[in-house]
Amino acid sequence: ESIFVAVPVISLSITPAGSADQERMAKALSRFMKEDPTFRVTTDPKTGQTIIAGMGELHLDIYVERIRREFKAEVTVGIPKVSYREAPTIEAEFNHRHKKQTGGSGQFAHVVGRLIPLPQDSEASYEFEDNITSARIPGEYIPAVNKGFQAAMKKGPLAGFEIVGCKMCLDDGSYHPVDSSEMAFRIAARDAFIEAFKRSRPCLLEPIMAVEIEMPSEYQGSIVGDLNSRRGIILGTEPRANYTVAQAEVPLASMFGYATVIRGLSKGAATFSMEMSRYARVPAKISEAILEEHRQQQQQAVGK
Repeated sequence: ESIFVAVPVISLSITPAGSADQERMAKALSRFMKEDPTFRVTTDPKTGQTIIAGMGELHLDIYVERIRREFKAEVTVGIPKVSYREAPTIEAEFNHRHKKQTGGSGQFAHVVGRLIPLPQDSEASYEFEDNITSARIPGEYIPAVNKGFQAAMKKGPLAGFEIVGCKMCLDDGSYHPVDSSEMAFRIAARDAFIEAFKRSRPCLLEPIMAVEIEMPSEYQGSIVGDLNSRRGIILGTEPRANYTVAQAEVPLASMFGYATVIRGLSKGAATFSMEMSRYARVPAKISEAILEEHRQQQQQAVGK
């Protein structure tokens, strides 16, 4: 039985001041990863920066504070970033032939099938269905096709975010007795996936947080009003003595710096907690702004 480990929803870059700090920071990060499976550390392949990811702003703040205090490492922290996802919205077909001729044997693989969006409430983020009959593709190459699809999902074409919500049906294809190989089928599947995904009217999904706020009743109006302005939806409020407890769903992107805001709105008397609830589609206007920002960053990266 596997333990469910939540997926990080927020990340930020962390840069050491000098080489001694680099060593101390590395030591700290490896310790934190052993302690906490929801804390991730990666390196951005483009910038070489160290990226830490976790379950919320506070989660990462605590670790940054520990790096400075316990491990005495001077670090600079970047702006928090939301982990968006990319997902298909309509079915798309693929029929892709991968053919390469180099001296001697070539590469050949041909895959035909459909990319079908999984329902929004699906537990899985990926499913694979093998409908190949009469050995149109030999059985030993089928796992390579599955791997190729999954490799393509790591980075979406919209803005480089992970792809979710795809059911891949492999319906037909062909092979060459000499030129076909696992590698050829993996490449064919990867390229077929990217082509089909671009035709599936892909959209961006954002993490929606379940937020619970406990507040003195006199501040309820201003706190709820503020949540509405953050694209929040109030699910319910419950009076307790002279306090009110509100349950809400709010996009993570609107919740940065919220601890400071709620302190100001309630003269420090309100408290809140939040955890990841689900992914939901980003409204079109906001999605356009995110994609535009991504395009500009790409251009800057190319210009450097």
